[in-house]
Amino acid sequence: MSRRQLTSKQHAFLKYLKEYLADNGIWPTYREIVHTFGYRSPNSVTQNLQALYKKGFLLRDEEGFQLVDDRSGRLQRRGIPIKGIITAGLLQEAVEEDLGSITLESLFPDLDRLFAIRVSGMSMTGAEIHDGDYVLLMPDDVKNGDIGAVLYNGETTLKRIFYDADGLRLEPANPAYDDIYIKPGTFEEVRILGRYVGHVNRTGIFKHTEMAHA
Repeated sequence: MSRRQLTSKQHAFLKYLKEYLADNGIWPTYREIVHTFGYRSPNSVTQNLQALYKKGFLLRDEEGFQLVDDRSGRLQRRGIPIKGIITAGLLQEAVEEDLGSITLESLFPDLDRLFAIRVSGMSMTGAEIHDGDYVLLMPDDVKNGDIGAVLYNGETTLKRIFYDADGLRLEPANPAYDDIYIKPGTFEEVRILGRYVGHVNRTGIFKHTEMAHA
């Protein structure tokens, strides 16, 4: 589909969509768009989306409207379609809307730095990380008490990491397993592979919530 020139209002609408998506990883709701542009009705949102689609700046698939990448001319992002808004308070009329999609970028803004390792063993079940799960890691420093992947003496392990005067303590999240202690003299043999930020299994994607540790 060839692109046609946008009106100034359509250009502003497209610019808003791109900036919102870049900042938040998801599309704005109809309500947010109506508020931003002062529209009298959500129909104005639909009309603008349709105009951008007809002029080649949006594509539409089974997930709804999608932004077109300026360089490739293909869909900019794909993910879980957002079909509307559901109230968690009083009942309200159900309205199906095309609100874009939730992507991995929504959960992990630094997606290009993310990598995964498959878990073998049950030492972290107390943190809801089980054998066969895929842990998601960032190549960052691990703070005291955070979960991280460690390479030690040619072997890898996923543990909660504590630093103290006696060295490094790797703590499992399963009482059936013992702590691992590493003395300062052997630190040169230790490498932190990454900081745990979440995990994936057949039931879904789970993002780690930061917690304070003593």
